[in-house]
Amino acid sequence: MAGDQEVAISTVGLTEIVHAIYRAPSPSVRSRREAFIGDLLAFLDVVPYTRSTAFLAGRIDGEQRALGITIPSMDLLIGVTALEIAYSVVTANLRHFNLIPGLNVIAL
Repeated sequence: MAGDQEVAISTVGLTEIVHAIYRAPSPSVRSRREAFIGDLLAFLDVVPYTRSTAFLAGRIDGEQRALGITIPSMDLLIGVTALEIAYSVVTANLRHFNLIPGLNVIAL
């Protein structure tokens, strides 16, 4: 919870932040990142990427590409996971997430 709002992270979003652990420039930074993610997961639900999420992603990607719009894959998967469970996405990356029809995007 953040105030009165439910907060979660998608499995795809979790993959992105775990990736940052292994790009750490030093063992101390790696350790801090691991601790941060551990603390974060103590407060967040992790929303799985399901078969229905995959079908939604495929439909939206196909429809958008037919219009000449390409949504980067990881952002598409994160966005459709939120869309499927009627959550908003809070992000600094407005450019990519605003390409997903019907997704409520909140600027970080």
